[in-house]
Amino acid sequence: MVWRRVSFKAAAIAAVLLCAAAPAGAQSHYRSRISIGGHAGATMSRIDISPSVPQSMLQGYMGSVRVRYAEEKLFGLVAELGVAQRGWKEKFEDSPLQYRRQFTYLTLPVMTQIIFGSRRVKCFVNLGPEVSYMLGESTSANFDYTRPTAAPGWPDVPRQTEQMVMPVKNKFDYGITGGVGCEFYVQPRHSLTLEVRYYFGLGNVFPSSKADTFSASRCTSIEAAVGYYFKLK
Repeated sequence: MVWRRVSFKAAAIAAVLLCAAAPAGAQSHYRSRISIGGHAGATMSRIDISPSVPQSMLQGYMGSVRVRYAEEKLFGLVAELGVAQRGWKEKFEDSPLQYRRQFTYLTLPVMTQIIFGSRRVKCFVNLGPEVSYMLGESTSANFDYTRPTAAPGWPDVPRQTEQMVMPVKNKFDYGITGGVGCEFYVQPRHSLTLEVRYYFGLGNVFPSSKADTFSASRCTSIEAAVGYYFKLK
């Protein structure tokens, strides 16, 4: 009986060790993957400003080069260096007036990627921080926005106008970006991607102290892009 108990314990310990060793052995056979590529597309942006300003989404463009490192089968890390246009377009009800202000940023997002799907088609979720620096800006309007209330057809309802001419205080911006998409493998080393992404800025474009006009002026944008990856290893 004692011998049987010892044999049973030894068999149980051996089974546990084999189960523990199996995943470790499987992981040791998994190779890391490094891919490079790029993507380009359109942006739809506005500014989260307080006090609020009537506005609609402003269309722009974006593009970047990127590198992806995947150590695990379902997880990866994506870093990009690109350019994105953000800003806003003023909204005037029942009026032909038009005003838009656009900022061009150099962007650097670093995101964790969760990957799932089949061998040919995979879906992914990206999420991570982003830092950016304003390279330039442009303003367009069909009226003299330095004296907006004198423009014919100016709304009778009181509204903020300081944002039209206010200088940018902070060219450096930071925020959170995340998106979902699909990746299609046309060959083992070549793949195409479709992605929709949202950026939520945490930095204020304009001055935001208690003595200033605006307490918040943060850029937000929706990005839709097509891309390409080439797997190096």
